[in-house]
Amino acid sequence: MTEDQLFKNRHSLSHIMTMAVLELYPDAGLGVGPVIENGFYQDYDLPESISEEIFKDIEKRMRKIINKDVAFEQHDVDFESALKEYKDDPYKVELITELKERGEESVSFYKSGDFENLCKGPHVAQAKEIDPTSFKLMSVAGAYWRGDEKNKMLTRIYGVAFENKPKLKEHLMMLQEAKKRDHRKLGQELDLFAFSELVGPGLPLFTPRGTVIRERLSEFVWRLMKPHGYSRVTIPHMAKAELYKTSGHWDKFADDIFHISSKKTDQAFVMKPMNCPHHTQIFASKMRSYRDLPLRFSEVTAVYRDENTGQLQGLSRVRSITQDDAHVFCRLDQVQEESQKIYEIITKFYAAFDMPLKINLSAHDPAKPDKYLGGKEVWEKSEGLLKGLLEDIGEEYEVAVGDAAFYGPKIDFIATDAIGREWQLATIQLDFNLPERFELEYIDENNERVRPVMIHRAISGSLERFMAVMIEHYAGAFPLWLAPEQIRIVPVSDEFVGFAQELRVKLEAEDLRVELDDSNEGVGKKIRSAAMMKVPWTIVVGEKEVAGGDFNVNVFGQEEDMIIPVGDIITRAVDASKLPL
Repeated sequence: MTEDQLFKNRHSLSHIMTMAVLELYPDAGLGVGPVIENGFYQDYDLPESISEEIFKDIEKRMRKIINKDVAFEQHDVDFESALKEYKDDPYKVELITELKERGEESVSFYKSGDFENLCKGPHVAQAKEIDPTSFKLMSVAGAYWRGDEKNKMLTRIYGVAFENKPKLKEHLMMLQEAKKRDHRKLGQELDLFAFSELVGPGLPLFTPRGTVIRERLSEFVWRLMKPHGYSRVTIPHMAKAELYKTSGHWDKFADDIFHISSKKTDQAFVMKPMNCPHHTQIFASKMRSYRDLPLRFSEVTAVYRDENTGQLQGLSRVRSITQDDAHVFCRLDQVQEESQKIYEIITKFYAAFDMPLKINLSAHDPAKPDKYLGGKEVWEKSEGLLKGLLEDIGEEYEVAVGDAAFYGPKIDFIATDAIGREWQLATIQLDFNLPERFELEYIDENNERVRPVMIHRAISGSLERFMAVMIEHYAGAFPLWLAPEQIRIVPVSDEFVGFAQELRVKLEAEDLRVELDDSNEGVGKKIRSAAMMKVPWTIVVGEKEVAGGDFNVNVFGQEEDMIIPVGDIITRAVDASKLPL
């Protein structure tokens, strides 16, 4: 089934669902009902609150409508007739009026059976094009009309739909697996992070165990970058408002900026929503020569975005965002080579997590020039450079029109996790605009002042979001190099605690993260306790091991123990804990 056909199916199912709902609530008001990723939703103004218990009834009615094979027929109506017909429907009146003000010539309606609705389509021609076993209603939620909290709260019903029942079943199984892997649940169980009402929503607190993971991820990225000539820099967490007004972020991110008030100055300061304007000022701190370029500034630092409370979700959407950020300032003739280096870093990084990548070239939308900084020539040049890079590399890619950053085009890398979900994480972004806005210059070989090109790059993206993805990717069972607790030593009885302590000291001397369970619990319970925390290696110490026999290592996720000779235990553990460079 083509994407176009699947879109039509999903869109038509939102209408069919509405037909079923109207059988139960004939006077229900109708909000919007678009296609979304994997399915559809529809907003209703209902006379009472409903729960998911009603879904079986609605689904049954939907299947009857499909089996009747109702036709979907489109027709246009002039604005005067449309407003007259729906004068008592405030939702349709608002939408029709908006279309009229936008300059549309008429209003598109679709009729299916006795149901007619304002809609531009597209839809299936006949309902039987849809497999009646290919959809399922999933959840109900409240949603303000037009997304404005000043408006009435409507009831939104979400559904999913696929080509057929097997595809639907596959998706539902993925959702079930995703629920088990939920990073919010695992983060608490594994003691990785916490939230506090006193600190505030969207501001995660990382425990010692969670901080180990963050530091290992940062170190891994740095070790991949260092051979390519990156230098670490440090910037403050706030800045004058003028910095972001100059960069253009002030207007584009006006609703997302945290403002700082001060009794000691009249100047307006903000918490930094991004790092690139600060990095431009490090470049601008002295005159640069073409021989100095490229300059590659890197740091792991937090930015702050005033996200809506309702959009916050665990580590996936937060207000304090730690970025593994870097910016390259280079000559035009160096752009392709520098981008190639970043590409190599990104592919090595995700290969270590066994996360396949696909690539989008995120371009600007020529029909909406007001969304972007810079003129047509700048965008054509920068998009051409990135296309050239991808073609030289030989990678397949899709062009995503309208997905560019406001200051330049980008290559976005979409990673696939263990259960098939896709995540846009890494990016290479080309920028001719910030150097222009900040009047950055270097002296070229002809002793003339020239603008550098700026490349923005992210490898893991935000540490918070990447940790959320990674926790769910591994279901909390991290590889030994990344695990907050790598090894747990379990003595069979108190008699062997001394030997276990000596082993722990030797392992910790090699910078391994080791815990000793010397509690009074039985061996079986100690091993289960380690498994609950998903510790990669659990080493049982008893009479055989003390006498110089092989170590039995319980490896999380494996049925059989790993047998390691006593003389090899430290070497094997050290090798397994190395960064996957």
